[in-house]
Amino acid sequence: MNLLIKATNLRKFFGDARAVDGVSLEIAGGEIYGLVGPDGAGKTTTMRLLVGALRADSGQAEICGYNIEKQTEQARAQFGYLSQRFSLYEDLTVLENIRFFAEVRGLKPDEWRPRSLEILDFVGLEKFTDRRAGQLSGGMKQKLGLASALVTRPKVLLLDEPTTGVDPVTRQDFWQLVIRLTTQGEGVSVIISTPYMDEASRCHRVGFMKDGRIIAEDTPSKLRTKLNGRILELRGAPIKVLRRVSHQDVDVEDVQAFGDKLHVRVGKGKAQEVISRLKVQIGSEGGHVDELRVVNTALEDVFIALSESK
Repeated sequence: MNLLIKATNLRKFFGDARAVDGVSLEIAGGEIYGLVGPDGAGKTTTMRLLVGALRADSGQAEICGYNIEKQTEQARAQFGYLSQRFSLYEDLTVLENIRFFAEVRGLKPDEWRPRSLEILDFVGLEKFTDRRAGQLSGGMKQKLGLASALVTRPKVLLLDEPTTGVDPVTRQDFWQLVIRLTTQGEGVSVIISTPYMDEASRCHRVGFMKDGRIIAEDTPSKLRTKLNGRILELRGAPIKVLRRVSHQDVDVEDVQAFGDKLHVRVGKGKAQEVISRLKVQIGSEGGHVDELRVVNTALEDVFIALSESK
């Protein structure tokens, strides 16, 4: 396996707070790896350790075989990084912005222009080369950020919540670009942190972080199997009665709203017992059940269950 990202037992403390506590990662070429977890779980700090923006208290990270601490320049030449707060120069045009980042990374004048135009075409900004960055929409700014990260043809791409705050159509476009990067040629390795479970589902593997540690790691499909047979979908009215009665059942672990329905998580092997009890109890409390059945687990269900785990 051609590993492009390798981290071993990374730790980072801020005072008494364990921001990253023993994180290890192995990510191959052409693989999209998703880091998910609640706010404060350590996702951004892990990203910053991988790119050398922070120095680890212990452990080590390698990008394409280069140690980020001991061979910093060689390692940095291998990756592109898009942070949560990517800073554009709003008074510069799209092309001037990407030229700046290209020259900072050492591209010569005869290299940066054709590469910049190529990558702007790739992200769909070829018609906006002369528009000032401050006049771009939020989604276009994110695409310019991606273009700036790609201008040096990196083998590794690190994206820290790159689609937060942009509309669903732009998120879809952004992901199509990321998928194309991993499937072309030898394939770029991508590690992406995201709060969106639909995005996590697109990843080849997902690592769930909590309290600075990766507590679960697998393909999205295998992570979902952890709750097979334990998620009930409940529809009916009034919703307050359905929620209250469900919470009171001894074998119900959690109740969450999913649109106009509730997802009720039950103990292993308890689904049919809970279905029978809830139908009776909801009726006796003045509510009615339109549908109550076992459904396939959503990645959101796994996320919530892992967030609650000790």
